[in-house]
Amino acid sequence: MSASSKPLIVKCPNCGCSVPWLPEQLAKPFCSERCKLIDLGEWAMEEKRIPGEPLALDDEFEEDNFFQ
Repeated sequence: MSASSKPLIVKCPNCGCSVPWLPEQLAKPFCSERCKLIDLGEWAMEEKRIPGEPLALDDEFEEDNFFQ
């Protein structure tokens, strides 16, 4: 990176803090490991989800017939 070029700056999806998009920023796009884990916890607790219709499963415990 040349001295005149600036790194891309993104906002942390959790707290909105500015985050430089650099190789040494290991938690990107998050500002810290803490924000990264908070986001992961929200997905795990199903507080966040991808919009759309849920899949209709005939029987949760039925064997997978995909490869048969």
